[in-house]
Amino acid sequence: MQSKAKTVQQYLSELSDDRLEAIESVRDVILENLPDGFEEAMNWGMITYEVPLSLYPNTYNKKPLMMAALASQKNHMAVYLTGVYADSDSRGRFVDAYKATGKRMDMGQSCVRFRKLDDLPLDLIGEAIATHSVDEFIEIYEASRS
Repeated sequence: MQSKAKTVQQYLSELSDDRLEAIESVRDVILENLPDGFEEAMNWGMITYEVPLSLYPNTYNKKPLMMAALASQKNHMAVYLTGVYADSDSRGRFVDAYKATGKRMDMGQSCVRFRKLDDLPLDLIGEAIATHSVDEFIEIYEASRS
């Protein structure tokens, strides 16, 4: 379920009240922990947190490198953690820390799905967002492409 919204504010205005509250809460955590250099934008029908092309134009698809994203899907909401997915050490630490919270983990390759805000360990999401600087994230991306 991709949004056609062109701006984050337009995306947020399309959400139901219950989804809006959850998405805004997760968004606040992401923005509080987002390392310098990443930008918030709309891409792929989601709110994305990405390396701007002005910093790193050499992507395989000529789109900004997405480090994280936030979306309201048909049956759930999701926070996409590409930085966790792309780095096996980070992924292992994230999965272990998530399990230690006692919350039910519903995780795909790079997304953590949740139905209500209480299902998501916000502190851990913040830590995952803060894990990699822009330069470290670019290094991880380049290593994955070689």
